[in-house]
Amino acid sequence: MELILKETIDTLGEEGSIVNVRSGYGRNYLLPQGKAVAANKSNMAILEQNKAVIEARKQQQTATAEALSKKIAGASVVIEQRVGEDGRLYGSVTNADIAAKLADLGIEIDKKKIMMDQPIKTIGVTSAKVKVGYQMSVDLNIEIVAEAAAATA
Repeated sequence: MELILKETIDTLGEEGSIVNVRSGYGRNYLLPQGKAVAANKSNMAILEQNKAVIEARKQQQTATAEALSKKIAGASVVIEQRVGEDGRLYGSVTNADIAAKLADLGIEIDKKKIMMDQPIKTIGVTSAKVKVGYQMSVDLNIEIVAEAAAATA
């Protein structure tokens, strides 16, 4: 089933691109959600008319993503947690904790855009990927410190 995307979808493509998807995915998800339209002659003509607007929107989104990636790359995230005797945390640091710390630094990121294999359970420096735009991500360094050490430092 050929469809024209009305918005950027990470797994398929950017807004305005023509994609081939399975008919069930198109009929049951993309079309009812308004994320795509059928690739027929009338919709193709509308796409051609709106190409300049779509291209300008893509460039604006790319510029916003690049600015956000520069902010994140320059950010230093230090999270204080209670630590046991063996250096393991009481609990873990999740992407929600990292998103909250970034919000404290003035960088608003949805926690779903912070990609970690598993929650952080030990002190030290770790990195995580942050999705900032369509097929754009940046590495974020996270330092986990013990609460007592942070209070004296």
